[in-house]
Amino acid sequence: MEYVFPPTPVVAVPIAESPDAASTREGFPVRRIYCVGRNYAAHAREMGHDPDREPPFFFCKPADAVVYVAPGQTGEFPYPPRSSDVHHEMELVVAIGRAGRDIAVDKALEHVYGYALGLDMTRRDLQAEAKKMGRPWDVAKGFDRSAPLGPIHPVSRVGQIERGAIWLAVNGVERQRSDVSQLIWSTAETIAHLSTLFTLEPGDLIFTGTPEGVAAVKRGDVMSGGVEGLGTLNVRVA
Repeated sequence: MEYVFPPTPVVAVPIAESPDAASTREGFPVRRIYCVGRNYAAHAREMGHDPDREPPFFFCKPADAVVYVAPGQTGEFPYPPRSSDVHHEMELVVAIGRAGRDIAVDKALEHVYGYALGLDMTRRDLQAEAKKMGRPWDVAKGFDRSAPLGPIHPVSRVGQIERGAIWLAVNGVERQRSDVSQLIWSTAETIAHLSTLFTLEPGDLIFTGTPEGVAAVKRGDVMSGGVEGLGTLNVRVA
């Protein structure tokens, strides 16, 4: 089949180099991006919600929202139009490497290829307006370049990440800090539940939720966040 114009290239995120690797030679092709809402109790409270263990809920970002940031580099996040209140949300990202549907919780981690650092950038003013009117969050969450992402760290190198500090600082001042073990719904539980709604496929990414301390950024700010064992993600607001 011929196309009327060249198809959009596949979005791919490099696999983190092993300590003895000369260069990054492999990429993780991104299929879909799923995000879990309000998955840390303290963050749910700061957003005005009761953090009771209700079933998790999800929203999506398009694959081309990814902005890859190499280790040791500072990526760029362009401040989006039609908003004056854009917030950072530091997250542990799960990369799915094995397909499945209706996955049992005790088998869920077998579907994880690896982990990454991610920022779920949010137009908070547009999200608040959408909530008030009972409308979807798409324009608040799925806008261009709204998912800065570090490299994928394979489980074979870093193991399963079920605990460890998660943090984010802006201009050197810490704003977010918690521990991955404080997720309301663990990675395994999130995968199991999500797989009852969608068939998960290799290439899917899951943003697992953000700790308390989300706040606005402005042009010129530098965000530096991380998860224990995965290094640091550095992004400047342009």
